Amino acid sequence: MAKIILSCAITGSIHTPSMSPHLPVTPDQIAQHSIAAADAGAAILHLHARDPANGRPSARPEDFMAFLPRIKAGCDAIVNLTTGGSAVMTLQDRIAGPMAAAPEMCSLNMGTMNFALYPMLGKRTDWLHDWEEPFLRDSDDLVFKNTPRDIEAVLRLMGAERGARFEFECYDLGHLYMLAHFRDRGLITGRIFIQFVMGVLGGVAARPEHLTHLKETADRLFGQDYLFSTLAAGRQQMSMALVSASMGGHVRVGLEDNLYLSRGVLARSNAEQVVKLRALLEALGHSLATPDEARAMLGLKGPDKVGF
Repeated sequence: MAKIILSCAITGSIHTPSMSPHLPVTPDQIAQHSIAAADAGAAILHLHARDPANGRPSARPEDFMAFLPRIKAGCDAIVNLTTGGSAVMTLQDRIAGPMAAAPEMCSLNMGTMNFALYPMLGKRTDWLHDWEEPFLRDSDDLVFKNTPRDIEAVLRLMGAERGARFEFECYDLGHLYMLAHFRDRGLITGRIFIQFVMGVLGGVAARPEHLTHLKETADRLFGQDYLFSTLAAGRQQMSMALVSASMGGHVRVGLEDNLYLSRGVLARSNAEQVVKLRALLEALGHSLATPDEARAMLGLKGPDKVGF
C-alpha cells in the first residue's frame, strides 16, 4: 500500500479570525501551529500570511518572512505557499510573497469561479475586526479571478523561473480540462499533483460520487502521470479524506478548511486535526509519507533551494 501524503492548511483567507479563537494569525502563532502540525505527521504545510495588525489576508513578502525562516528551522516539512491569497487581491499582490520566498511548492487555482462565503454569516454575530462581516456579506458578489492569462503567469514566474512545483487546486470538473490544456501546451511537465477542493459554494459539493467522477476524469486526462489529494471544506473534512485515501489518493486537513475537530467542538490547533486523521488512516492500514518521501514523490527541488 502506497504511503499517503498528508497536507495541513494552517491558516487562510477563507475563514475570518474571530470565527475561532484558535485560528493562527500572528507570525508566532503561524510558526507554532506549523511546526506542531509537522511534528504530528503533516508532510506539507500549506501557508497563507496575515497582517498581524488587523488580521487581513496578506501576501506581502515581509509578512511571509516573519514566519517562514522559523518554520524551516523548526521542522523539515515541505512549505507550500498560496498564490491564491485572497479573492479581493490582484494577481500581482497575490504572488508577491511567493515570488520573494521561492518555495518548493505553491498552490495554483485552475479557474475563475464564484467564491460564496456569505452563508457563514449565520454562524457568528460578534466580530474581532470591522472588515470581517462586510467581507463575508459582499461575497455574494465575489468572483475569484483565475483566467488562463493569470494561470500562465504563475506557471512561468513560480515554476519556470523559480523552480516551484504546484498543487493544482481544482474546484470543479472544468478545472481539470484547463490543467490538461496547459499540460498540452508544454507549460506543465513532470508528475502533476492535483488537490480536489470540495465543499466551497461555487465549486463541487463534498460528496463521494463527485470525487469518483473527478478521479475518473483525471485518469482519462493524465493517466499514470498524476497524484491527487482531496480536501473538503467544512464538516465533511475527515470523511472525504478517508474516501480519498481509499481511492489511492492523498489528504489535506487544517483550520483553513474546517475549524472543528468534531461536531460542535472547535479544534484548538491544526495539529489536533492531523493527529485525528493520522489515527483514522493508520487504523485502516495506511501509513504517512515523510517530508523527504513526499519530496521524492512530487519531484521537488529541495529545501536548500528556497529563498528563506
